[in-house]
Amino acid sequence: MWIYEKKLQYPVNIKNPNPRLAGVIISQLGGPDGELAAATRYLNQRYTMPSGEAIGMLTDIGNEELNHVELIGAILYQLTKNLTPEEIKAGGMDKYFVDHTLGIYPASADGVPFSAKYLASKGDAIADLVEDLAAEQKARVTYDNILRLSDDPDVNDVIKFLRQREVVHFQRFGDILRRTQEGLDQKNYYSFNPEYRSGRRK
Repeated sequence: MWIYEKKLQYPVNIKNPNPRLAGVIISQLGGPDGELAAATRYLNQRYTMPSGEAIGMLTDIGNEELNHVELIGAILYQLTKNLTPEEIKAGGMDKYFVDHTLGIYPASADGVPFSAKYLASKGDAIADLVEDLAAEQKARVTYDNILRLSDDPDVNDVIKFLRQREVVHFQRFGDILRRTQEGLDQKNYYSFNPEYRSGRRK
């Protein structure tokens, strides 16, 4: 399934450590709208999709989100590498440091550990794809908020790339939702409603 290339999807070259900024960006690793949640959600949802096209798209985007997990991890590592105890305390990372030292641990900016409750998977193509559209917009807003808080051009360069990918994923989910709905109409997917056609009851 995977071909592994030993390089990041987008280069991360951060010159200035910043534990406070790391404490914000970590939400895109392990927060409710982060990359780990997205990757796991999409790769699980694909099994119950009704078409090869939808399965393939969820597989593609889920794999790309795994790349984004790696990008966020690289950002966090570079923002916190070689911090002194004084810098850790001044940057508000002392509680995190006690539990994880400077290891990369998936959590939200509030310090809530990653949870499986973020992984929406309903087994209904329409419900799951609408959920995915919303998830991409929530991730985009989180990246917008990070950009509002960051003045580091090296960080912002990568965050802007990741934000743009959320926009692209949203567009792809919108396309596949339309095509999936058309296909489901033909197959009368909603077996509990035999009169279902094009979203209207007869």
